[in-house]
Amino acid sequence: MSRKKDKLARPPGRGSVSRRDFLRGAGVAVSGGLIAGETTKARAAAGATTPILGPGKVPITLRINGKPQTLELEPRVTLLDALRNHLDLTGAKNVCDRGTCGACTVILDGDPVYACNVLAIEAQGRNIQTIESLTVGGKLHPVSAAFVEHDAQQCGFCTPGFVMAVKAFLDHHPNPTMESVEKGLGGNLCRCGTYVGIRKAALQAAKSVKGGLHNA
Repeated sequence: MSRKKDKLARPPGRGSVSRRDFLRGAGVAVSGGLIAGETTKARAAAGATTPILGPGKVPITLRINGKPQTLELEPRVTLLDALRNHLDLTGAKNVCDRGTCGACTVILDGDPVYACNVLAIEAQGRNIQTIESLTVGGKLHPVSAAFVEHDAQQCGFCTPGFVMAVKAFLDHHPNPTMESVEKGLGGNLCRCGTYVGIRKAALQAAKSVKGGLHNA
């Protein structure tokens, strides 16, 4: 399949940036943060009062699926590891651990992000939504239901990330076309090749959500 660089679904005013370029930029920001961390240490050694966090555990609070979660983590722990290893929220999958496949996609302040590329400590004060929030009272979200109806999953490892990516995409693009869905989901990979079913599921879910069947 041809994998075109997608345009990340963004509210007006945020500009047109491909999701992969955005995530690459985030990687540069993290690297810059590490360099800044060394600078902070040097300043502290010189008598500056800037607090230094780590390398040991520090208390952090994450707002996940509408509820605050207080943890003690080393600053190097990723959001993905915090979810899976410390909160038993295992929907987001650890597959590539390199920010390339999208299996760990969660929604952060309305945008899809790779949880393996975000430090947990950096996610404080932001709204984090995982796939565990999409099933309420045993009822599937329209995106999940559409995936089932269109056989949009096989091994299942990529499915949670795709579901969250589709939800975030539809939140920004309620009237998608097949072409826009293809571009909008370009940051997620399915090794089983169920792309046709995934795109059809996204289009069906758009109709369901627009029809008022689900507002979460």
